[in-house]
Amino acid sequence: MRKLWIGLTYLVFFLLIAAPLGKMAIGAFSEGFGGFWAALTRPEALHALMMTGFVVVVVTLLNTLFGIMMALYLVRANWLGRRVRGLLNSIVDLPYAVSPVIGGLMIVLLLGPDSALGAVFEQIGMKIVYAFPGMVIATLFVTFPLMVREVMPVLQEIGSQQEEAASTLGAYGWTTFWKVTWPSIRWAVIYGVILTVARSLGEFGAVLVVSGNIMNKTQTATTLVYQDVENFNVTAAGGIALVLAAFSAGLLLLMEWSKRRKEVH
Repeated sequence: MRKLWIGLTYLVFFLLIAAPLGKMAIGAFSEGFGGFWAALTRPEALHALMMTGFVVVVVTLLNTLFGIMMALYLVRANWLGRRVRGLLNSIVDLPYAVSPVIGGLMIVLLLGPDSALGAVFEQIGMKIVYAFPGMVIATLFVTFPLMVREVMPVLQEIGSQQEEAASTLGAYGWTTFWKVTWPSIRWAVIYGVILTVARSLGEFGAVLVVSGNIMNKTQTATTLVYQDVENFNVTAAGGIALVLAAFSAGLLLLMEWSKRRKEVH
């Protein structure tokens, strides 16, 4: 019976992961390496990859900063009260329960050109929706729980005794964080960063709604793949998708290496 379950597990892995990846790789190189390289070096592909890189960098920085702050508030800020922290916990988990497309639509309704806030930003010359800021907000909405949920369990496990002792000895809040809290949570932050980058690379639904998928302006790698598939350009779509998949797989391998390194230390 055990061998049967192991065999079924391998079969599911092959059908859901290995086979699609293999088919994607075959499609990417269906016209040889020249066709694969041409798909990656198209002007629209280079711009989409560059735009994806910008979004990933900005979102990762913001997610790291605000994710750590939110985790600290949820675990350490007893002055917030149980009900308030429960509400904040629910809000943090909202992206897990809401479709990314709905999240993107919420951003359009709140910050779009036809909304009150969007009109205010438009008047000061700052466009949110169908521009880079909206793409960052949409991706940040989707990835925000990743850092919080990595850091919170570590903070709960280490407790607050060492931080309280440092404060009693006269250490300022910033010093306490860097000398006491950070060494304990740094590996969790690294995991959160890796997951945020991988998730940002693959985000599609929210970005598609918010960006408008304007070629050479607000198009990311995932929305370019969608456009190529719609245009039956399988080689081009497979090439971009293969690069994204390889990069994400590399990040997950890096996370596994980080976990082993943590265990050694």
